[in-house]
Amino acid sequence: MAKTTLNNIDPQRVLHYFEEISQIPRCSGHEAALRDYLKKFAETHQLAWQEDRVGNLVIRKPGTPSLEDSPTVVLQGHMDMVCEKNTDTKHDFLNDPIKLKVDGDWLRAEGTTLGADNGVAVAMGLAVLESETIEHGPLEVLLTVDEESGLTGALELDTTLISGKILVNIDSEEEGTFYIGCAGGVTTTGMIPVEWTETPSDIRHFKLSVKGLKGGHSGGDIHEQRGNAVKIAARILWELKEKLNLRISGLKGGGLHNAIPRETFASFCVPAEQSDQAREIFSEQAEAIKTEFGSREPDLKIELTTADAAPSRVLSAKAGAKTIDCLLIMPHGVDEMSETIPGLVETSTNLAAAELLDHEVKVLTSQRSSSISKRDYIAARVTTVLRSAGAKVSYRSIYPAWTPDPENPLVPIFKNTYESISGQKAQVTAIHAGLECGVIGDKFQGMTMISFGPDLREVHTPAEQLNLPSLKRSWDLLLRVLKELAKK
Repeated sequence: MAKTTLNNIDPQRVLHYFEEISQIPRCSGHEAALRDYLKKFAETHQLAWQEDRVGNLVIRKPGTPSLEDSPTVVLQGHMDMVCEKNTDTKHDFLNDPIKLKVDGDWLRAEGTTLGADNGVAVAMGLAVLESETIEHGPLEVLLTVDEESGLTGALELDTTLISGKILVNIDSEEEGTFYIGCAGGVTTTGMIPVEWTETPSDIRHFKLSVKGLKGGHSGGDIHEQRGNAVKIAARILWELKEKLNLRISGLKGGGLHNAIPRETFASFCVPAEQSDQAREIFSEQAEAIKTEFGSREPDLKIELTTADAAPSRVLSAKAGAKTIDCLLIMPHGVDEMSETIPGLVETSTNLAAAELLDHEVKVLTSQRSSSISKRDYIAARVTTVLRSAGAKVSYRSIYPAWTPDPENPLVPIFKNTYESISGQKAQVTAIHAGLECGVIGDKFQGMTMISFGPDLREVHTPAEQLNLPSLKRSWDLLLRVLKELAKK
């Protein structure tokens, strides 16, 4: 595999493996090629590996000399990545490698997500496994599948795969912040049945686009009050629908349950005599929305263009109205802040995607909360909105919260070691996102866990970036912690 971008940048072996795995397509549900690479790696280094029914993989390594009887440590991450690209980027995520580029202290990709979430964990795990000089006790490097689309690997994890009682998750995105708790969640999907009719005569066909939004992680970025492209499109369509004889012919926005939608595209018709009024309503709404977001969304673009040809069919007026109404009133954003941890979101919901299909409109949402009862409550509210539009509602990726333990013995080890390395104050908190720790801790009662990682920005978007000096400090931290844990 070609390796030219990251030569001579520390930590060299971590970045060597990161560049290797960046050549391997690994969208959620398509981790087989990476798993084969990992098995070959294990066999080349004469390390034992085991795979479970859903494709999770563990690679085991004995402790270094004199540390063989130390407690086993599980280093944990996931194989898959969020696969998002800019509209003008030509990239086949099932076949093409990620194109890396270094920009000062930051590593990025060219027009796509970078995959540092969670390629960093895979690369660190491999660099530890290959080393003959790093001091550590027995290791189990556990790499799960399908984390990004619903924690499937963790939820289906075979409990015979690991034996360690200390787990270090390397799937956090802020250096010096150590997580000892996370939100639970659920993905709620509604299928709204629709009826089509023949396109009326003497109409004008328009295309509405909302793009240029920051998007981001529906847990880690939900408090930023960023724009939601589906909500913005619904708002404009609602105004048009209320004042004109609007008929929808197409709708597609968002895509991933755990990403805030960056783009939405809709097409609709109005009677020819209402076309000028449609443009006026659009301009008024677009200007107001851009003013409202201001500097929060500086690249927001809301455009209305005339389509070349009218479609052969459109949604019935009733079907279009119930779809628009549902998306307009659908809850989105922070619902409640934590009363115990300042600045932490307790409960939120994300309107993640909406797409007009042949027989229904698919509406994808996700809910998170550190309180399971409040997670279920906000999911019930979302369900009620969906059912008011006649939707059939289903639930998946239901996972538990990870309740913080103030006596977690890993905290002082990580905290003191990090402060010694960096000279910066460490923070210990919980995160408003669904870490696999919540699921794994529920399966393995008595597991002591902590989550950390280097600085990542704009995860789940094509602007995703990894800070290279932060990666080096995080690597140094891991090595010193492994040595410290082996001596316990």
